[in-house]
Amino acid sequence: MLKLDAIGLFVKDMETMVSFYRDVMGMKTDWAGEANAELYSGEFRLIMFSRKDFEEMTSKSYTYPTGLNGTVELAFDVADFAEVDTEYARIVNAGATPVFPPTDEPWGQRTSYVADPDGNLIEISSFVKA
Repeated sequence: MLKLDAIGLFVKDMETMVSFYRDVMGMKTDWAGEANAELYSGEFRLIMFSRKDFEEMTSKSYTYPTGLNGTVELAFDVADFAEVDTEYARIVNAGATPVFPPTDEPWGQRTSYVADPDGNLIEISSFVKA
């Protein structure tokens, strides 16, 4: 039986991406410069592979999105609506690209989007008004 184990990103610059997800997004890792990285947020596991190394391993060339990558998002949940605003501002001030400011949606969620250094979308949201 298949079990989804992790989400993987193929990254341009491993050090930049690990630093962003560790230092800005608060994910845990023991990465020390290896070719691949594993980062954790609770039980969620994000793995990163160097694009160059992956292409060498598979003997294939791939195309990668440029600019904002609308293919996938990483969704981070926070405690309440106020924290959506606080975290959005903190993450943008730390260097993330602002995409969509905190907004109350008609389905009861406050949500926002930023992009990581490779342009992958990150959602910061909550369903708790408080």
